[in-house]
Amino acid sequence: MDIINLTKLGLKHSENALAERLRIQTGYDLTKPVTFYGIINERCNIKCRQCEYWRLPEYKQEITIQEWQSALISIKQFVGEFFINFSGGEPYLKKGFIDLLAFAHRHGIHCGITTSGFFLTKEKVTKTVSARPFNVNISVDAPNPELHDYLRGKPGLFVRLSEGIQFLLKEQKKQSVKFPIIIKPTINRLNFRLMPDLVKWTQQIGATAINFQPVNLWTTETYEELWIEEEDQEELTQVIEHLIEMKKSGAPIMNSDEVLRLYVSHFHHESASESVLPCRVGLRNFLIEAGGEVKLCNEFPSIGNIKEQSAKEIWYSEKAREIRQQTLICEQLCLMTCVSQKTIAERIKMGLKLLRP
Repeated sequence: MDIINLTKLGLKHSENALAERLRIQTGYDLTKPVTFYGIINERCNIKCRQCEYWRLPEYKQEITIQEWQSALISIKQFVGEFFINFSGGEPYLKKGFIDLLAFAHRHGIHCGITTSGFFLTKEKVTKTVSARPFNVNISVDAPNPELHDYLRGKPGLFVRLSEGIQFLLKEQKKQSVKFPIIIKPTINRLNFRLMPDLVKWTQQIGATAINFQPVNLWTTETYEELWIEEEDQEELTQVIEHLIEMKKSGAPIMNSDEVLRLYVSHFHHESASESVLPCRVGLRNFLIEAGGEVKLCNEFPSIGNIKEQSAKEIWYSEKAREIRQQTLICEQLCLMTCVSQKTIAERIKMGLKLLRP
């Protein structure tokens, strides 16, 4: 990541912000997607308590690496230079995944990775750094192995990912490649009190920044064990304010103050406030699932399949127009990292934070 690429991507978001306003006020649609996500697979070797993927009786048939390559080229032909974040499941389980990263880099496409850190071995780290990713996100839920490994369902994972971060830092230096290493915790009832300590751990281990997201209701554990209930929400508020003070003092926290404070509303099951409506996710998101289905938002049906249609055809299809209108009137409060709204000013602040040496 460098200031030139960051500026180019920032300009695209600025241009689309104007198109979004035009669409909302007049109905005339000049929008293009600017936020891209690729779910490489549903398969995972980690048994996270908040996730159902590893418990699925069967998985979607995955599109091939060659089909992913075609999808990326189709998107670039439509929107030009862009950034896409790949996740899973666990993307490193997909044979040829690192080759896909290298392919994207050769074609001027910026790719981020979200991983459990289990596969950040010396060999895979060397190949990953050579593929020049835009950033690497690592899921870490606690600053100690006992709680992190319990929440992620994999004994020894905390030590393994900690070693993987060191491999990344050393290989970046060796290859003279620099990209952000971002810690991504999922806040829940068992770990929220430890988030300030996790910020300190992030700094101590040498990662670039930390980006929080709240747990969502999905699995049995999220309902029975991980949701932050009423009796703990006053303490959650105190922790959030502590994080905001740490951020003001220079802690590398990526979330805006507004989004952090909305976590209490999230755990209250509140609707989105009028200040953030209408929802703009349908005017900017392009999420490709493991089988090639494309969605504007996980809460709505797919709008096409990247194996069968071009990115442009999907975006301007009748189905996309129908779903886009539905997203505009949705009042759900979405605070997961993948769909939380960010203003242009917030994106600039985030970019500058990631560019810190």
